[in-house]
Amino acid sequence: MATHPPHPVILLVEDSDVDYVAFARSIDRTGQKHTLYRCRDGDEALDFLFEKGRYADSGAAPRPSLILLDLNLPGTDGREVLARVKQDERLRSIPIVVLTSSTNPRDVSECYEHGANAYQVKAVDYDRFKLDVQRAVDYWFGTAVVPAPAA
Repeated sequence: MATHPPHPVILLVEDSDVDYVAFARSIDRTGQKHTLYRCRDGDEALDFLFEKGRYADSGAAPRPSLILLDLNLPGTDGREVLARVKQDERLRSIPIVVLTSSTNPRDVSECYEHGANAYQVKAVDYDRFKLDVQRAVDYWFGTAVVPAPAA
């Protein structure tokens, strides 16, 4: 993958512009320095992660330190993105937090079976949503130790 920026990279895979803005604001409010990239669908996320298409140029797609992944995406859905990332030797160590509106127990089980590191249901209330995102980012960059980017 491309060289790693000086701050941790978060890849947000989210098709909703409203949710993206809420995520971006919540992440900014954590007080931690991050570089946020967004992919609007599963196909774009796979291109980003596997450095294909418009991300084929060196430096266009740095290796994420954390992936925040919506499940219900146009095209290739989040379930397939999760499965493909966790099957790839170079990418499987990247923590993936599934952020979705689905409370379906089958989705929860399937995501964990395919290697999700966490499954978080998006809160409908904005204040709760903001707090949940901040807690997730604080955990992954304040408490947990994430793998260093591959050389």
